[in-house]
Amino acid sequence: MGRFPRKDKFYLKAKDEGFRARSAYKLLEIQKRFQLIKSGDRVLDLGCSPGSFIQVIHRIVGEKGFIVGIDLLETESFPSSNVVIRKGDVCEIDIKSIMEEYGIPSFDIITSDISPNISGIREVDEENRKRVYESIKKITVAGLKTGGHLIMKCFFTESFIPIKNDLKNMFKRVVVFKPQASRKISPEVYLIGMSLKKS
Repeated sequence: MGRFPRKDKFYLKAKDEGFRARSAYKLLEIQKRFQLIKSGDRVLDLGCSPGSFIQVIHRIVGEKGFIVGIDLLETESFPSSNVVIRKGDVCEIDIKSIMEEYGIPSFDIITSDISPNISGIREVDEENRKRVYESIKKITVAGLKTGGHLIMKCFFTESFIPIKNDLKNMFKRVVVFKPQASRKISPEVYLIGMSLKKS
């Protein structure tokens, strides 16, 4: 067994309620608290596998919305025509070309539940976290509309404060939030950037 018990109450609840992963409840709690995702929104979900965030997002945006999910891992497709899954590395994708392909002028919301691979070597892991963040930032600058929102997993490590401060320069308000579905001993939290400032 690893650091965390796999089959906790949120794992079992997800299985019972048809969600692909327990992380669905993290986004549900964020949405209940902040109400950032709206019906008809265009949403980009980074690190989308196995697709639990998309399940939640689709319930909210409905058939008038549009969702693009991106992940290096294979992600089971969705039956809805307004959900598109692209396999790729968020550190390498050209988000503008994807937006042009699907006729998306900008996204209303960007979500990211990415957890970089951990080597156990502090310096290496921090560089990976910074690299992922810089890629998310680049995608946000290129693809998120002015006034749009970012929901991004982050970790209480030495890179946390610099990332948080950087987001404060980009968004009118930045909130740190730890959902109940996040394991208490996990260093993960979510940084929520509200209302992207004009570039």
